[in-house]
Amino acid sequence: MVGRLANGWAARDSSGHLSPYSFHLRETDADDILLRVLYCGVDHTDLHQVRSEIGKTNYPLVPGHEIVGEVVEVGSQVKNFKVGDAVGVGGIIGSCGECSLCNSNLEQYCSSRVLTYNHLRQDGTPTQGGFSSAMLVHHRLAVKIPEKLAPEQAAPLMCAGVTAYSPLKQFKDSSGEVVKGGILGLGGVGHFAVMIAKAMGHHVTVISSSDKKKKEAMEDLGADAYLVSSNEAEMKEASDSLHYILDTVPAVHPLQLYISLLKAEGKLLLVGAAPQPLQFVASELILGKKAIEGSLMGSMKDMEELMSLWVEKGLKSMIEVVNVEYVNEAFERMERNDVRYRFVLDVAAWSTPLE
Repeated sequence: MVGRLANGWAARDSSGHLSPYSFHLRETDADDILLRVLYCGVDHTDLHQVRSEIGKTNYPLVPGHEIVGEVVEVGSQVKNFKVGDAVGVGGIIGSCGECSLCNSNLEQYCSSRVLTYNHLRQDGTPTQGGFSSAMLVHHRLAVKIPEKLAPEQAAPLMCAGVTAYSPLKQFKDSSGEVVKGGILGLGGVGHFAVMIAKAMGHHVTVISSSDKKKKEAMEDLGADAYLVSSNEAEMKEASDSLHYILDTVPAVHPLQLYISLLKAEGKLLLVGAAPQPLQFVASELILGKKAIEGSLMGSMKDMEELMSLWVEKGLKSMIEVVNVEYVNEAFERMERNDVRYRFVLDVAAWSTPLE
């Protein structure tokens, strides 16, 4: 069954250029909530997907997976949301709800997960993302936005923020020892990682290939140290010093350089989705019992915990809010690292309320 007409911004081919696009949503199922999208963050994964650089992209494609919307309709079986609620949606909008992963707050790894866009639902209908006026999501895959958290502030927490929080939370309770962490890359995810790690009481070192971002890392974000990876002397002095490194770089880069910075039993946490293979020397891991660990987004529980942390600590997402019609320029600027630190699209300012 065909439901409401939605308007969005879609890519038609691998050039990645977005333009207005209209499509029909299916009818609201018993377990669904229908959202009017208010804000949506802009992520590097969106750029990779519209260019078909990660897997195969099915066009036309409406990206966007850092979504905050207003509930305008609920299915007959939905009890945890009501019309008018502000809710957040991340990278998945469906899962089986029955497997051990779904029952362990790890639904993002469910083999039956439904991605927010560039995916098919079980009924065969394609999913489209948050650069659009409206969307449907299973009620289990949405979270309520706290009243004290502005919706535009919450939007990038749904992916960039929770992508940093989910792997870092394992270091939250340090039993009195000061956790020393490294954040590799100071972009959208990286800036959240610094803020989150500091809020957890970690000693935080920002790692970058140059000293261009040293001032903002130290003064704006409160990092404790700054390490230039191209400086051999600095890197040698910092070897075997970190409990973890959160690698947020979404491009090909040498892992070996950073593995040397880890203490014994340290972890290199990969969250940046590089579009090509990464390499390392196995002996470096073996000799120090070090590990490389991947992490995909975060769970609904992670999102709720992160928003509570944001409110409790009075943290502010560093964002630039722009109209959705600016999206192509936002992509270009993001690729040049010309944003501090996350674009958030004001979708509601462009779209019309659902009837």
